[in-house]
Amino acid sequence: MQVKEIMTASPACCTPDTSLADVAKMMVEHDCGEIPVIHGSDQRPIGVITDRDITCRAVAQGKDPQQMKARDCMSSPVLTVTPDMSLEECCRIMEEKQLRRVPVVDQRGSCCGIVAQADIALKATDGQAAEVIKDISRPA
Repeated sequence: MQVKEIMTASPACCTPDTSLADVAKMMVEHDCGEIPVIHGSDQRPIGVITDRDITCRAVAQGKDPQQMKARDCMSSPVLTVTPDMSLEECCRIMEEKQLRRVPVVDQRGSCCGIVAQADIALKATDGQAAEVIKDISRPA
């Protein structure tokens, strides 16, 4: 099985200048916990912003999220996978780096999808899904 068979295609993306409020609204609208942060028209991911990033890097530090941009909270650099990568390799990367989600980039490096732990749980074999969930969730 390949990444393209389980990824969510055309995920919601933002730019470094997108307000955190708009990022949070995108997460609600698209029912997701991570938004790739892309660079301009080439749509190359330069980071990701998660609901946890907003909580830990803004709210928990007493900062005003209404005055912040995606660049203020995003995780960077970003690790990506490709649509033609095997699901096994994608899972290995996610397990090794303890990533719950990973953007998918095409041959030009543009964001074309995202693979979430939930995609693996719903679409991969039971053993594969269990292993990924166990390894991603282990204490750091």
